[in-house]
Amino acid sequence: MKHRTILFVCTGNTCRSPMAEAAMRVELKKKKIRWYRVQSAGLKTENGHPMSANAMQALSEAKVKFAPDFTSKILTKEMVEEAYMVICMTENQRAALKDFPNVTSFYALCGREIPDPFGQGIDVYRVTLRTIRECMPLVVRLVCPPLEE
Repeated sequence: MKHRTILFVCTGNTCRSPMAEAAMRVELKKKKIRWYRVQSAGLKTENGHPMSANAMQALSEAKVKFAPDFTSKILTKEMVEEAYMVICMTENQRAALKDFPNVTSFYALCGREIPDPFGQGIDVYRVTLRTIRECMPLVVRLVCPPLEE
């Protein structure tokens, strides 16, 4: 069976979307759902930037596994078109991708936006990760219907 891709999108792909990518993988594993691939990308970034140190620290403290060699990817039209679902951190990001029918946001799914912690202290990153993780069970329920393997 072909895996469906869920793509998380933020601005720089160094904080929120990599944290959401890691949190989604944990949630899918917990629910024994194996037919989705999870990726992330940024609207305004360049390829190759490392994940922010505070994002890695917040993930490590929460014992959420992530790829230590993660690097940012710029969002392309092809990535959006090939994804099963694209989940933006904010409504403004969703609006930037309004021409694609497979784009939604944390707000549309969970009633919560995920504010950008970039440049702020570790406590803000911890809160950001906690918000993402609190939303993840609902995101999985709404976005990942059971499939026959």
